[in-house]
Amino acid sequence: MRLTRVYVDAPLASGMRVTLQGSAAGHLTRVLRLRVGEALTVFNGAGGEYAASIEHAHAGRVAVAIGELRAIERESPLTLTLAQGVSRGERMDLVVQKATELGASGVAPVLAERSVARLTAQQAERRLNHWRAIAIAACESSHPSASYRTRSSVPYGPPTQVANRQSHWQR
Repeated sequence: MRLTRVYVDAPLASGMRVTLQGSAAGHLTRVLRLRVGEALTVFNGAGGEYAASIEHAHAGRVAVAIGELRAIERESPLTLTLAQGVSRGERMDLVVQKATELGASGVAPVLAERSVARLTAQQAERRLNHWRAIAIAACESSHPSASYRTRSSVPYGPPTQVANRQSHWQR
């Protein structure tokens, strides 16, 4: 039996109730077809994960009862941030997904001076939200217990300037 993992963007504690909405609720009820009483695992990126069960599912909302904390730490003690030049199309999506699955702590999208990809501030914000969603989905499927971070785009200058920007990439 496969145990489903779900990311919850909220503080978690044993004994509390959480209501999932939107794509997470739809995925649980329509795609995985989970029913009331079925078990799942929830995590919020603060470390560890919680056993949980579905209490109620109706109209795009799923009420989840949080059980005991499992102090499972699957993260590497090393912090690895991938500085990646923003690429066009779906290639950047694949980089974010695979970096997450391989255990990177985050990706720092870099806007290279000679890059073909150009983003306005509004496009950059939309892309960052899209990449965060991809990273969360990768965390749910590959079982890291800490949250993944996708940093804001950093204008990339000559290599001598990269060291000055490194503090932006740190957690």
